[in-house]
Amino acid sequence: MNNTPPAVTDSPVHGIGIAAVERDTGLGKDTLRVWERRYGFPQPLRDAFGERVYPAEQVEHLRLIKRLMDQGQRPGALLRQPMAALTERLAASPEKVGADDTADWIVPKLKARDIDSLRAELAQRLARDGLERFVIETVPALNRRIGDGWMSGEIAIFEEHLYTELVQNLLRSATHALGGRGTRPQVLLTTVKDEEHLLGLLMVEALLAANGAFAVSLGAQTPIADIVGAARGTHADIVALSFSGAYPWRKARDALIELRAALPAATGLWAGGAGLAGRGRGVEGVHIIGALRDLAPALAEWHAAHPQRGRH
Repeated sequence: MNNTPPAVTDSPVHGIGIAAVERDTGLGKDTLRVWERRYGFPQPLRDAFGERVYPAEQVEHLRLIKRLMDQGQRPGALLRQPMAALTERLAASPEKVGADDTADWIVPKLKARDIDSLRAELAQRLARDGLERFVIETVPALNRRIGDGWMSGEIAIFEEHLYTELVQNLLRSATHALGGRGTRPQVLLTTVKDEEHLLGLLMVEALLAANGAFAVSLGAQTPIADIVGAARGTHADIVALSFSGAYPWRKARDALIELRAALPAATGLWAGGAGLAGRGRGVEGVHIIGALRDLAPALAEWHAAHPQRGRH
């Protein structure tokens, strides 16, 4: 993170003021300042009056980020990428992700601190959507809205934690209610060291249960040696790891390579999450789950490849 203050110069500064950037990009002034402080981008100059001035190339960069955010992509990951990568991502992305327009209700509920009402609303949406749709569409849309609200300063960190805890508890309850639906494949779920985000893991566990698999979760941040021991001890068919968007790709790749080498050859290794989006297809012996909706087809492929192991 770059905390260097914008440079002040007496020379004429060419660029666009923060109010004009807000109008041009649709990104609020507060959001721009938070990104500058937290991520070191954008990096405005200061004019003779000490006001922020944004070079034209940074404004274009911000436009790309905003367009991708409008498609539902997380700004935290986008801010770490150069313009060329953003342009490629935009070209490969659909024009609109419609789930986000249903997520704005969460913010006033959080700000009102009405925990019972928020819990009831989440439960109603789960009942309305069904578990699979709730996990694949509703929760990711809510996660994006919460993440964007936190980065813009609209939502306090404790409110983000409150939301996460409520959703995690709801998913645990829903998954427990499906217990015993199936036994195969047996999937060992966890995250590696320094990957503390548990919500993605619970989302995968819920989808596995909804599709008749049997999941054993070790929780977050399990050392690789312990993952291998647990896989052998539980006779797991598959070890599945989740990587959030905040987890560095190189560390994820190294962990997957190490784990693949240590696991029995017959044990599958699956990995997914925002940290692997568009990555990891070169990791030999690892099945990358590109999106949550790809999990059910992956399970169907596993059953087709292992007919002798059965479903129950």
